[in-house]
Amino acid sequence: MVQQTPAFFIADTLGLDFLNSIATPVDTEVDWVEDGDGLLAWLEQARLVPPHVLATLREQALPGELDTVAAQARTLREEFRGFVRTHMGKPLSPEDLPELASLNRLLARDEGFLQVVAAEQEDPPGLRIRATRRWRSPDSLLLAIGEALARSLTEEDFSHIKVCEGPTCTLMFADHTRGRVRRWCSMALCGNRAKQAAHRNRHRKGAGATA
Repeated sequence: MVQQTPAFFIADTLGLDFLNSIATPVDTEVDWVEDGDGLLAWLEQARLVPPHVLATLREQALPGELDTVAAQARTLREEFRGFVRTHMGKPLSPEDLPELASLNRLLARDEGFLQVVAAEQEDPPGLRIRATRRWRSPDSLLLAIGEALARSLTEEDFSHIKVCEGPTCTLMFADHTRGRVRRWCSMALCGNRAKQAAHRNRHRKGAGATA
């Protein structure tokens, strides 16, 4: 079943956004890739796979095939949620490579190639080179996720990877703020709740002092 709530893209890096595709926005856990439809919806929101590719794979998939790929995506997600939680707070090093063997096996399946294309509308006119891939089957969708994970692992300083300080929040993010002072997944979510809780606490203390 496709989740009606839009997925969270608050991590400032798509690899962590994928790890955040399971979360507890309020009181109930939501899994945006709980089945094949959910996986396709998340990939479209993340803009990791062109919409026409998703439509084609949906049409061509055998019954249950997309659900199987979604299950593989969830396994990959849990593996790397554990990896990030273990290694966050310090830079990654070559000694960590053995733990990434499964990711490298996934990336080795890629059929990527380069194309010369027209510039996007928002760019200066001209030609550009663009990396793309052959999407031969639904399980090729995992390659887009694997690439996003690989980019986060290699482009982000793990010293600045954090978990939101909300008491029940599990969302992770790369802290790109000046001074690395970010504490919350979002000020609209946990940041606002923390402000409200602090206000209630001050109010109770003030009421107690005047009693």
